[in-house]
Amino acid sequence: MCNQIYNQIFFTNVLRLLEEKNWTKEQLASASGVSAGFISGLTNGRYNPSLRIMEQLADALETPLPALLETTDLDNTALEQLTGKNAGLPAGYKRVSVVLPEQKAYLVGTWGEETKKQLQELNDQKQ
Repeated sequence: MCNQIYNQIFFTNVLRLLEEKNWTKEQLASASGVSAGFISGLTNGRYNPSLRIMEQLADALETPLPALLETTDLDNTALEQLTGKNAGLPAGYKRVSVVLPEQKAYLVGTWGEETKKQLQELNDQKQ
């Protein structure tokens, strides 16, 4: 089950990047050296990628592989359906993934660090 979740997150992110770059699966295949048929099978859930293939796709998309596995555009409901567990965030909080100019990314990163501290304090109070 865990493998399926990461495959879903990985290919949700790959498809998002293809859309952002205005690329087709064939263009990704050409840039990565992975066949278009295999990429299609991966995005349709028929195949599971090896680490080597995930690295090739990440390199072609000029994106670090961990970023393709750590973040997702899937909402909490979709993640809960995939995992059978809640997304782990208290009410009033939402996980987001965005592309921003450097200055705005810095501000959002600062807010993210503040929020992590607040969430840690909430967890400490529960214990």
